[in-house]
Amino acid sequence: MPWTSAVIGISSPPVQGAGAENAASAIIGSVPADAPSSPPNLLEAVGGPLGMAENVLPALAFVVAYTVSGSDTNVSAAVAVGLAVALATTRLARRQSPRHALTGLVGVAFAAFIATRSGRAEDFFLPGLVFNAGYAAAFAGSVLIRRPIVGYIATQLDGSQGSPWREDPMRMRAFNRATWLWVGLFSARLLVQLPLYLAGSVVALGVARTVMGLPVFALGIWLTYLLVRPPPAPAGAQP
Repeated sequence: MPWTSAVIGISSPPVQGAGAENAASAIIGSVPADAPSSPPNLLEAVGGPLGMAENVLPALAFVVAYTVSGSDTNVSAAVAVGLAVALATTRLARRQSPRHALTGLVGVAFAAFIATRSGRAEDFFLPGLVFNAGYAAAFAGSVLIRRPIVGYIATQLDGSQGSPWREDPMRMRAFNRATWLWVGLFSARLLVQLPLYLAGSVVALGVARTVMGLPVFALGIWLTYLLVRPPPAPAGAQP
């Protein structure tokens, strides 16, 4: 089984937050028991080319339309939703999971609804900020109560969920570190993007969301893999 992960809001559906039900598998994918040293496939982790488009293009289209239309929030929202519909239709036409197609579309539509309802273009990015705050709090809390979220994800995906991994100091240390890593990534997004949101800097916020979306997610996957991968078997050990 290759190292893989599903696309999510963390993997940022267009608002860095929708599709939260896929958050777990998105973060670290699966660590194969028969190939502990195999690195993650980062392109696959973000959903391939179509997943990258779904994560980046609607928000980017919103910002471009906002600039071109003279700061018209309704036009910008319509453009973003229209593009999300086109991407979802493409995924369905390829007979891919309708859940993934609808998750991205619902995320963009929800963000667009909030922005048009309030009349504030920056509110298009509000759901993503809320989700990042929620993820940061949940991941931090899981470490504090000695139930690191990454540990549950990793053991579920590598088939060792029935093992007493919470009693293994080395594994707990690795899972705690990986979970704190994600707390840091979510918090970094908030530290950069929240001031831009409060200042109403829509274009700068859109740029920051794009830069801190897939690139940060891919970095998080890679670093998580390095932290939680099993140690290589000793030379000459029997399989």
